[in-house]
This record gives sequence, C-alpha cells and structure tokens, in this order.
Amino acid sequence: MLGFSDPVADAISLLRPRTVVGPSLHAAGEWGLRFDQFPHVRIGGLVRGSCWLVLDGHAPVLLHEGDTFMLGNPPPYVLASTPGARTRPAEQVWARAEDGSVRIGPEPEEPEEDLYLCVGHIAFDDGNASLLTDLLPPLVIVRAADPRGLELGQLIALLASEVEATAAGGPLVESHLAQILLVHMLRAHAGRTDRPTGWLGALNEDGIGAALRAVHADVAHSWTLQELADVSHMSRSAFAQAFKSHVGVPPLDYLIRWRMNLARDALARGTLSISELARATGYQSESAFSTAFRRVVGSSPSAFRDQARTAPEPTRRATA
Repeated sequence: MLGFSDPVADAISLLRPRTVVGPSLHAAGEWGLRFDQFPHVRIGGLVRGSCWLVLDGHAPVLLHEGDTFMLGNPPPYVLASTPGARTRPAEQVWARAEDGSVRIGPEPEEPEEDLYLCVGHIAFDDGNASLLTDLLPPLVIVRAADPRGLELGQLIALLASEVEATAAGGPLVESHLAQILLVHMLRAHAGRTDRPTGWLGALNEDGIGAALRAVHADVAHSWTLQELADVSHMSRSAFAQAFKSHVGVPPLDYLIRWRMNLARDALARGTLSISELARATGYQSESAFSTAFRRVVGSSPSAFRDQARTAPEPTRRATA
C-alpha cells in the first residue's frame, strides 16, 4: 500500500523536503538584509526583539518577539530594523557566520535591544512541489498571542539554540525541527476562517476531511463516489458539490491525481515494477494504469521512469 492515513504526512513525505537552516541572526542598530527569490518555502521567527518584513507587492509587516512566519514561493524580500533601512545581501552576511550565529551592528547596551532571529528554507521535489505550494499564500504570520503562537515560538527558540550549539547530529535535528515547524504553520494556516480552498483547508471539514483521509488510507481501493459520500455521511450530490467547493476538483479527479503523484514518486525511485505499481494504485491491469498515467502526466510510465533515472540529483544550497 502506498498511502498512509494522514494527507499532510503523506504529502510532505512525497515532497522529499530538503531543509537548510541559516545561522541565528543577532542584530542591533539600523540594519537590513535582502533575500533572493527562492522556491518553495521559507520559514522563520523571532526569539527576541522586533523587525520589519518587506515582501515585494505587500505592505511592510512588523514582526515581534515570538512571532513566526512562512513564505510560500516567496519573491525577493527584506528583513530590516526599519522599512527604509539600507540593505545588503543576506548571503554575504551568512557567509561570515561563526559557531552557528552572525551579528550585525554594534553590541547592544541592553539585552532587550538585541534582535535574535532564526530563518531557513525548505525545498521540495520539483515534480510534486505544487501539491503544497499551490495552496500557500505568499505570507503566513502566526503572532505570539495567537492560539498556536506559544508552541511555534518555542519551536523557533529550540531551533535557534540547536543551530548555535553546533553539536553532533545537529543538521539532522535542525531538519526535523524545521519540518515540525512547517507542519504547525500549515495547521495554523488551515485553521483560519479565511483559508483558501484546497485539500489542506478541507481537512478541517468533518465530512470532506473524512473522505480525504479514507482515500489516503487505502489508495488501492476502487473508490466510488457513493462510497466516499457514505464515509462523509452526506448524500452523493451534496458530497460531490462540497468536495469540489473545498478542494477545487471533483472527488474522483482528486483520487486519480493523488494516485499519479504516488506513481511518479515510485517510478522515480524505482521501488516497484509498473505492474506492481498498477495494483498498488487501484488499477486492475497495467494497461489501465498506463492509460491513466499518460493522461495525467503526459508520458508513459516507462518513459517517465527512464527519464527520472537520468535526471541529476537535486542540489542543496549552502545558505538559507
């Protein structure tokens, strides 16, 4: 079985996240850092102090101690002491980090004057990245006073201290902490009343969420519209309408797309033969699976597998 039972865990596992956490930033006085455009997600937060986040096309936002932020497919942006502060490339500042931290500006006279910030990025497998990035707005902020703010602030503080500790196993711990932070940010975003349509927001809808979890729990099952409506405790017509309204596509279209996302990943990694993959994704024959795969992906399974085998491995950037 290729699916599990939680769509968020399934999606993140499928995305093969690669995490790079930058050095902790301590800053005082007037300062500004300019970050280049980056796919797919940037994430960070303030352990202490305050600063401005200036994202292209958006009004400047003042961040305070304990606030966390997430940027989806962000354009270039700035973190600065004031919106009009002179900036320098963040990459140049990160390059002179020592012991997991970097300082800009004079030593503060009082501890509370010192900014203490942690930021990193998470890149995904390009073939499936849109599963998540298409659902994210350019900017999500969780304030310290929000219901999830305390736990997110604690995660940021723990991540920042781990970066500065430079202890054995540090990169592994940092990667896992960053992914935990990502999941908590996704939960916070999905739980808001102004959340966008998409499977992430739909998980909070009792009926539609139940259907999504059922599909992910048994992707090989030959689901019918009526079965999914029964899982949701809704009539077939009401379920079909509600599912498309929340998720953006009809239920069986979602099922096929999810199966093909799993199939692409399995083919790229060479974990199953095409006939095994057909059965694992709910098709009675290799021919039926190949037809569906070609319709969704645009190539045959064997051609996709051959191309994936010759593709270069994704590279990790050295700076966040």
